[in-house]
Amino acid sequence: MVKGDAGSSLAAATIVLDLDTIEGNTRRLAKHLPGLDLVGVTKVTCGEPAVGRAMLRGGATALADSRPANLARLRAAGITAPLWLLRAPAPAQADEVVQLADISLESELVTVRALDAAAGARSLVHSVVCMVDLGDLREGVLPGDLLPFVEQVAALRHVRVAGIGVNLTCYGAIVPSEENLGELVRLAADVEDLLGRPIVVSGGNSGSLDLALSGRLPGGVTSLRVGETILLGLDTLTREPLARLRQDAFVLKAPIIECLVKPSLPRGESAQDAFGNRPVYQDRGDRRRAILALGRQDAYPDLLTPVDRRVEVLGASSDHLIVDVEAVAPPPQVGDVVELIPGYGSVLQAFTSPYVEKEIRGGPDASTGTGGR
Repeated sequence: MVKGDAGSSLAAATIVLDLDTIEGNTRRLAKHLPGLDLVGVTKVTCGEPAVGRAMLRGGATALADSRPANLARLRAAGITAPLWLLRAPAPAQADEVVQLADISLESELVTVRALDAAAGARSLVHSVVCMVDLGDLREGVLPGDLLPFVEQVAALRHVRVAGIGVNLTCYGAIVPSEENLGELVRLAADVEDLLGRPIVVSGGNSGSLDLALSGRLPGGVTSLRVGETILLGLDTLTREPLARLRQDAFVLKAPIIECLVKPSLPRGESAQDAFGNRPVYQDRGDRRRAILALGRQDAYPDLLTPVDRRVEVLGASSDHLIVDVEAVAPPPQVGDVVELIPGYGSVLQAFTSPYVEKEIRGGPDASTGTGGR
């Protein structure tokens, strides 16, 4: 709890980002993964250039994001490192993509042909990583279709097959293993035989780090696309802290706009809330409750952990976060600030929300109160 007053405290919810933590986490991972390229993923911060620069200072060899607008933000900030587009574009975005991205992840021939035409019109060659689905059921061709797909892509004049890749844990929550990543390596060998040259073998996202850090990553994987573990310092398979990394890159701060003693059980006939849920309440008697200037439009309430353990998150509407502060002594006042540790989904929402201010600390890119995106 940060004390303030109604006239001088925080005016709006603010997410505070520490660049030193991000740079340090990247450096520690790079140190423990020699010979493996780390592609730093900036998408949770909407392509924040300061985050990208911190990752590059820490040893990332390239940056990646899922949206062309975020790649444009990185380029406009003067970042010259290779940029990867993680989400395959719609064919109508092809011209934009070949201008912004050095590499894109692809699994549909119609899209690759659109990229080939756009690159040809600009006298460019665009590189693609051909994605293969090894069980997670998100993007990628099936293993038996990979070689025919690569062969058709390789026949195009203005697109180059840079490598193959896989995505795991994001949809089907399939754990990266020696078996499925071993299959990726075997498929890569077949592709290299077809092309007659070495290729990039992109072995997934932060979920593959457990294998890599324990020395069980199959030989032949050349790169990983890592965002969440660098940013939050967590093992994404368990959400447990990784011993080598820091977990203090983000703090979400919000001012108290009401603080009153009220019954803990609503009064009257209950219906659905604004999000179609039927909440269940426990009668704990009268309790002091604070309302923060923060809501579901800005962060997932279930992914917010108060820094002050005496504070308990009760729930949220679209723009009000309700917390129990009965145990806080002396009682907080309107204008005081509550600090919360956001989980991945809440970091994503906070950076996307134009109503949450962004404050950057540490490193050469420190700034204060940068507003929306």
